[in-house]
Amino acid sequence: MENFWIIGGGKFGLRAAGVLSKKHSLANLIVVEKEKAVCRQLERLGFEAVCMDGIHYLERNLASPPYPDWIVPAIPLHTAYEWIRTKLSKTHRVQKITVPQDLVTELPNPINAETGRVYTSIADFKCPENCPEPDEICTHTAKPRPMVLHEFLKSIQRKNLKTVVIQSRQLAPGVGGYTPRDLFAALKEIEAALSPVSLSTACSCHGVMDTFKVSGVRCQVSALRIR
Repeated sequence: MENFWIIGGGKFGLRAAGVLSKKHSLANLIVVEKEKAVCRQLERLGFEAVCMDGIHYLERNLASPPYPDWIVPAIPLHTAYEWIRTKLSKTHRVQKITVPQDLVTELPNPINAETGRVYTSIADFKCPENCPEPDEICTHTAKPRPMVLHEFLKSIQRKNLKTVVIQSRQLAPGVGGYTPRDLFAALKEIEAALSPVSLSTACSCHGVMDTFKVSGVRCQVSALRIR
C-alpha cells in the first residue's frame, strides 16, 4: 500500500488524485489544498482533503516520520524550493537571486517568471496531459527526445554555482512526483554548499529552476533567567 501526498487540489491536483486512485486502488491518498471550497469539492468526490497551505503542510509533516512514499506537487510554485527555503530560513539567511542570463541561454525554451524563477522545456508545444513519458521517443512528435532534461540540468556546472536537481518521476501518465528522501538529499547538499545554489525540479521534458544564496547561521539567543 503506497502513500501519496498531493500538494494542491486544483485542476492538476484533482487530475492526479483521480488517476492515482484508479491506478492504486488501495493507496492512502491525501490532497492538500488551502481553498475551503476546493476542499469541500474534493471531499464530495470521495478524496481525503486537508485544508491548509501546501508548503506549511510539508513543513509540519516532514518534521518527523511517518513520511509518504510520494509527494506530488500540483501548485503554481516550485514546491521543492519553497519547502527548502522555509526549512533553511529558520537557521540561515536565504537570498533569492535571478538565474544568471548565461545559464538561461543554455536552457531549452526558457520562460522567465517575475520572481527570477525560470521554467524550461524541451517541448515548444502543448504536451498531451496523459503523456506516458516514454524513455526515448516523444509522444507528441514520435521523434527521439533531444535530451533527458533532468540529466541535462545536472550536467550544467558553474565554478561559483552549486547545481542540485530533483528528478520528478512519472507515477502515472501525466503525473509526476518525488520522494521525501529526494527532498532531504537536496536539502543536505544545499546546506553543505559554499556557493550560490541552482535548484531544479525536472522530469525528462519539463523543469523549473530557482537560484539563491544561503549564508550565515542566524544567531540563536537564549533567554537567561535572572535569579
